[in-house]
Amino acid sequence: MNVERLLRILLLSDYNTRVVVFGTVALGIAGGVIGVFLLLRRRALLADAVSHAALPGVAIAFLVLVGLGQSGRNLPVLMIGALVSGLIGMGCVIVVNRYTRLSEDAALGIVLSVFFGFGVALLGIIQKMRGAAAAGLDSFIYGKTASMIRSDALLIGVVAVVVLIGTTLLFKELRLITFDPDFAAGDGWPVGTLDVTLMALVVIVTVIGLQSVGIILVIALLIIPPAAARFWTESLRLMAVISGLIGALGGYLGTAISGMAPRLPAGAVIVTVMGAAFTVSFLVGSERGLVRVLVDNLALRQRVLNQNLLRALYECEETGCTDSADGQMHYLSTARGWSAPQLRRWIRRATRQGMLTLGKNGCWDFTDHGRREATRVTRNHRLWEIYLLEHADVAPAHVDQGADFIEHVLGDTLVAELEDVLADRDALPASPHSLLPASEARTS
Repeated sequence: MNVERLLRILLLSDYNTRVVVFGTVALGIAGGVIGVFLLLRRRALLADAVSHAALPGVAIAFLVLVGLGQSGRNLPVLMIGALVSGLIGMGCVIVVNRYTRLSEDAALGIVLSVFFGFGVALLGIIQKMRGAAAAGLDSFIYGKTASMIRSDALLIGVVAVVVLIGTTLLFKELRLITFDPDFAAGDGWPVGTLDVTLMALVVIVTVIGLQSVGIILVIALLIIPPAAARFWTESLRLMAVISGLIGALGGYLGTAISGMAPRLPAGAVIVTVMGAAFTVSFLVGSERGLVRVLVDNLALRQRVLNQNLLRALYECEETGCTDSADGQMHYLSTARGWSAPQLRRWIRRATRQGMLTLGKNGCWDFTDHGRREATRVTRNHRLWEIYLLEHADVAPAHVDQGADFIEHVLGDTLVAELEDVLADRDALPASPHSLLPASEARTS
């Protein structure tokens, strides 16, 4: 690998590299930001349909330019044609979905295939025209980032700025219709107008992305960055920022890698870099990444087991089976169905956490911290059991299992509400069902 060449590309030493990087980074930021709302509204395939619907507009705009004696390779005019065609395609999806019994995915499939087929037919006609082969319209299908010139990059930059400004100004409104459109409509917000505005911004980004990655891959610019950002945060605003950064990173690194390997199409490399960013986010994302989910699930499982052990030992004290180590272990095995190796393992962990200590008679006793935690867990469990009995009409035989699932995730606010409704704030309610007697534990 030529290190000097790599540094020249990364440091944007060459004019053409600066032009291409500027265009792809601007496009990546715009696509990443507006794609957040598209993803959260579950309209990812709409961008795919719009991109395919733009092809007839490109072909028709070229034919009009040639018919007027102009050069057919006029990017602004071709983009306008693609924009008009994309908007018509989006309108067709809305009409088919609203006025027929067809589902939205069927409407998307119809519009995508019909418009794209029409565009390919027009493209075939254009390719047979004298001098038309040099027009490079096939770049709108597969993308041709390396051919981007200064005017193309400036056009993409201006459009990206317009999209970002529009998204910023309408951020609150777009967030409202994204998460609760029914409330927005009931509160008097122009949901239809805002929805059309959002889709128009999506169409604009889709159209300007055709030059870089082509019709087939442009949806990646709108979906992959926000999908990757979703693994890092729950905040919509921060998600939009992260998504824009991932889009910019994909444009920058994809262009650099393509510059090192000219035979690789830049558009496909950009999408591949974004795919790598998605994979990393999926694995190690701080909010929803696979590793974080596995760690959280393991921690939750250990916390549940620990709290169940503390509650079982607390109830063991209530039944009077703590006079001997054998009686205590028999109670835990009989009441909870735990094996001796499991009990020993969990007790060792609770001891390391400072919850339990070995008493003089060989039984396990609570430390001060352990007793407070055991009392809290037992109280939450019984409050929920009483609530299920008195307000949910759950049979007494079933409340214990139902409370087992809920007691570990009860928040302070809900516990306070249960205390106000069901019991005194400082009292520990008695168990609403019978506990296993100590004598039965000893004889079992």
